[in-house]
Amino acid sequence: MLGVVFRAYAKAADHALGDLPGGPRGYQVLSAAVGEPPRNQGAIGAELGIDRTILTYLIDDLERAGLVARHPDPADRRSRLVIATAKGHETWQSHRDALQHVEAHVLSALAPADAASFRGLLQSIACSAQARDPLTDLCEAVAQVRPEAQRRPRKR
Repeated sequence: MLGVVFRAYAKAADHALGDLPGGPRGYQVLSAAVGEPPRNQGAIGAELGIDRTILTYLIDDLERAGLVARHPDPADRRSRLVIATAKGHETWQSHRDALQHVEAHVLSALAPADAASFRGLLQSIACSAQARDPLTDLCEAVAQVRPEAQRRPRKR
């Protein structure tokens, strides 16, 4: 059942992010560039689990589109921080809103209270998966997409 829901969400999300360089992966990188504190390319790649060669191409495409810029890291001049531009912030916000609309559409068969419960349960599952495979902080990823979900579930 989760596979059916996931496929519906993924298909609609791909469509919503289709105009963004790199599609869903580009959105992930842009989200990281919008986040604080600013991170270098290596940290973003490790956080998102994206190979650095592929990440370089994604950042190049986002940079050409005027969505991110590379800035020298004051703490290490050999490193570059990937930071969203003003246009990148606006683009991220509009795509974030579009993804929230996609999520609402996918969950539209549920009553609002049930949809909220479902989101909470999914966050618990994501945090549990994160504890078993800490490739990236899935709980933080959920909080970035759903700011109201910032509260982590209690461990039992």
